[in-house]
Parts: sequence; C-alpha cells; structure tokens
Amino acid sequence: METPWEHFFVEKIKKIFTEKKSVIDIGGGLRLMKGKNNRYDASREWIRPHLSNADYKILDLVDTYHPDMVGDIHNLPFPDNSQDAIICIAVLEHVENPILAFREIHRVLKSGGYCFVYVPFLYYYHAEKGYYGDFWRFTEDSLRWLSKPFSSVETMPVRGAIETWIKLSPLGRIRFLHPFWYFLDMMSGKIRTKQVSGYNVFLIK
Repeated sequence: METPWEHFFVEKIKKIFTEKKSVIDIGGGLRLMKGKNNRYDASREWIRPHLSNADYKILDLVDTYHPDMVGDIHNLPFPDNSQDAIICIAVLEHVENPILAFREIHRVLKSGGYCFVYVPFLYYYHAEKGYYGDFWRFTEDSLRWLSKPFSSVETMPVRGAIETWIKLSPLGRIRFLHPFWYFLDMMSGKIRTKQVSGYNVFLIK
C-alpha cells in the first residue's frame, strides 16, 4: 500500500529528474550511492534509471563519504540563479541556521527551479557524532514562513498521529506492522492532525 506521502515523494522526485537537467543532492539524502553516502537505501533503487536524465551530484559538508563536491549549505558554492534543482532530505534539522540555509537554496536556484525538502517534526534525536548534530524540528507553520520567497509551495505530512507515536516507540522497528498503524490513523481521523513525523515539501522558485 502506497501512502500519500510516499506517492508525493515518488511523484516529485520523478518530476525533478524528468524536467530538470541538473540536480544537486545536499547531504546525499536520496541514499543511492554506496560509495558517496553514510547510508544506502535499497528501496530507492527505482530512482537510479532516472539519473541518466540529469547531471546528478551530491554535495556534503565534509569529504568523509566521498561526495562529488564539498560545501556548506549556509554558503552554497554556486552563483545566484544557477541551479536547476536541489534535493535536501533530512538535512535542515542538522544545520545550525536553517533560515540561512533556506535563503541559500532560494538564492542559487534558477527562476522556475525545483526543490524537494524533507524535515522532521515529531521524531527521535538522531545526531551522528563527528558528522552532524541534531538541532531543530519543524512545524507546518515554520515551513510556511521559511517558504515565503518561493512562488509555489506544496506540503505533505508524513505519517498520522498514531503511526508517529508508534514510530517513536520500540514497535516502530516492526516494519510489516506500519500499514496497520496507517489504517488506524485513517479510521480514527488522526491522519488529519498536525501531530506528524515530518513533512515532504516541494518548492518552485
């Protein structure tokens, strides 16, 4: 069963790689490259054929995991209005100044450029010693404010209240039960609350 947030993710990532010629993945959040990431996600392999449609590059703050380029999201190493698309998945909670980071993303995107962002809201602490801290969580209100400079903003909550609570508990590790928690959220109406794990966001400059 594909959830609304999974459908949103697939739809927007396909749109980016279909319609844009170059893509910068800040932090390597797609987790496709075993040699260029701190983690690899086999469930994202469906994206790999789409990479041939665009010049895909990973940017990271350090060279530990062999990104294509090293750079700081607070001061992106690109001229104004120069990038077709940016992907920024599970990064902004780890940076010291997400407001500045959002401004930098907007600055370097071309007019009409795309950006896909994922940020957590109700989510466990997940710093990685020596690599990044864990500073922030984001509500729908904060995302609306941060996204003001963009011409178009689509926001999709990730998980309902029940599944979010389960995700934070030891039961969250039992993956085959996740559809059941989603079903409970749907039946109880908790899928429509603001108590969610995080947000997928698609932005157009």
